[in-house]
Parts: sequence; structure tokens; C-alpha cells
Amino acid sequence: MVGIYLSGTGNTKHCLERFLSLLDPGAELIAIESSAASAAIGGNDEIVLAYPTQFSNIPYMVRDFIRNNGDAWKGKKVFCMTTMGLFSGDGTGCAARLLKKYGASVSGGLQLLMPDAVCDSKLLKKSVEENKRIVAAADRRLEKAAEEIRSEGKYPREGLGFAAHLAGLFGQRLWFYGKTADYCKKVKISDDCVGCGSCVKNCPMENLSIKDGKAVSAGRCTMCYRCVSQCPKKAVTILGNRVYEQCRYEKYVPEPADKL
Repeated sequence: MVGIYLSGTGNTKHCLERFLSLLDPGAELIAIESSAASAAIGGNDEIVLAYPTQFSNIPYMVRDFIRNNGDAWKGKKVFCMTTMGLFSGDGTGCAARLLKKYGASVSGGLQLLMPDAVCDSKLLKKSVEENKRIVAAADRRLEKAAEEIRSEGKYPREGLGFAAHLAGLFGQRLWFYGKTADYCKKVKISDDCVGCGSCVKNCPMENLSIKDGKAVSAGRCTMCYRCVSQCPKKAVTILGNRVYEQCRYEKYVPEPADKL
């Protein structure tokens, strides 16, 4: 088993790491932008594909990854895992339907509420304490799912059914389709940018570069929010115009259960 993931602020990576540690401690985690990710599909019969949900859709980078490795999915058993700030609909189903077109067998789906990663908007902002409780609840759900898979062979099917498909389609995807139909070209760099290169280093798309001492975007943003959350000057925004919170997962590492 191998876990392949896209994670912007650390939410998705945490969930996948937790899940695999319970299900298969020897399983490897590979970032989707790594050159090893494509090879990992061919070298493993069982794959967990994890990514953040964007407006009840999957990030365009994840869609490209599935399509670009189309021949490799045939006969593979894939479990889809998504993280969300509030609502996912059929976030897992969007990838599942595409994977099935390439011959993969989708074993299940799990959709997990995690701290909101869109840090250039006030929407869904919560306190650190509230976010710790959200992470702790997600951990409990991961533990339950892993136990049911281990003991009963029962995989959760969240986001894969027809009702979830309708919820995702009419709840968000139709209204916000333009935001996820292609790579985003709306990365904004303010005059606060000092050209430190943090965004360039962290971008999974190699979309950013430094020119004349300032970061510039090439128009191929997958909206993972790494650049926004990692910028020390809060100079990068995507959907909004101001960074209200540096939403890195490290700020929300949960305390031991007996302290929550």
C-alpha cells in the first residue's frame, strides 16, 4: 500500500499519515508533485489518494495527475480521502469517477472536516482551540475507519453515492465551477513581498518565480494555499485580498485526548 497526497497547509498529509499508521504502518507517503508519485502507482496494487476538496471538486492538479497516469490505474485498488473546511458533497466521488474510467477499482471514500485552509478569507475562521477539537474529531474518525477496515474489511463509502453526487453538484460545483475548471490565474502578490523565495520553494506546480526581487505567478496555481500560508509577510493572496490567519496545520497539532 502507498499513500499519494496533495496537501497545502498540512491537513491532508496529517490525515493520510494518521490513517496509514493505523492501517499499514509500513506504507509510504509520497507527495503528488514528487517524481516518485507516478512510479508508485505501478509499484503498488493498493493506493490511498488524498487531497483537499475545493468547492465540492478536486484540485486541477489532482485531475491532471490521474489523467497523466491513465494507463497505470488499470486493476489498481484505490481509496479516496478528502479534507474539507465545511462541505464536500462528493469530493471523493469526483476522483472516483475519473479513476474508474481508467480501470481502477475504488474501494471506498472518506471525507474529513479539518481546519479551514483558505486563509485570505474570514469565512469559516475559528479559534485555535476550536481547530484542535476539529483535528481530534478527525483523528477519531480515522481510527474508527481503520479499525473497521482491519477487523471487518468494511470500507467507508463517503461521497461516492448518487445522493452525494447531487449534493456536491447542486450544493457548490455548478455555482463555483469556474474556480476549479482549470488552473487558477488569480494569485496576487502585494508590495509587501520581499522576494524571500518561500512561495517559490513551496509551490507544487512550480508556478512562482522571483523576478526583479518580487514573486510573480505564471498562471498555473492549483489553489493549495501553501504560498499564502507560508509567506512571512502575508504578501500572497488568491481568493481574497488580505491574509487573516497563517493557516498552517502545525498551529493545530492536537493535545493528548485527556486534555481536550
